[in-house]
Amino acid sequence: MATVITISREFGSGGRELGKRLADILGFKYYDREIIEAIAKETSFDEHYIEKTLEGGIGSAVFPITFSHSFGYLTQLDSNYIKLFACQNKIVKSLPEAGDCIIVGRCADTLLAEYNPVKVFVYAAMPSKVERCRERAPKDEHFTDKQLIKRIKKIDKARKQTHDMYSPFSWGDKRGYHLCVNTTDMEIKKLAPVVAEYLKVYIEKAAKQQTDKTEN
Repeated sequence: MATVITISREFGSGGRELGKRLADILGFKYYDREIIEAIAKETSFDEHYIEKTLEGGIGSAVFPITFSHSFGYLTQLDSNYIKLFACQNKIVKSLPEAGDCIIVGRCADTLLAEYNPVKVFVYAAMPSKVERCRERAPKDEHFTDKQLIKRIKKIDKARKQTHDMYSPFSWGDKRGYHLCVNTTDMEIKKLAPVVAEYLKVYIEKAAKQQTDKTEN
């Protein structure tokens, strides 16, 4: 069975970069933007629309509280979200079939529970997230700090709502992860090798326990 590492992250925490660097160090396949590209191939929507729709989530008044009874009240946007979300879930569930992998976001930590994934949560203090967002922003983007903070909070709220539909633990609750990484004022390039060493030890231990269980 493939080894799966999932990266849940606060917006602006550097979780995406950390995931990519870990995949390079460990020799794992890496899935992030690739999932959006796969959804685009299976639907009639372009990648930008898919990313923005899934990033925005769906209103909590509809989803998840009354999810099973609310289809008749969905707007077109909400209906598209449901379609894209279902497609995303199908794709995520198929990824481990190609081998060991690191998957960023997409509720992979709960969708792939059968693989007993190593779950990592990446977070940072707000000033650090704002600074990181500015460093990676397009040249024509000119948000104020207040606007950036509002955007960060909005995206994280959507991620929490979506994640909490599946998991018995709330998004960001340390009980739901094997490792929580604080990237505040940290250079991801230097942090990645340290996290990779932890993951190697954890994966080796998990493999040994599985072997011992099988032999017994």
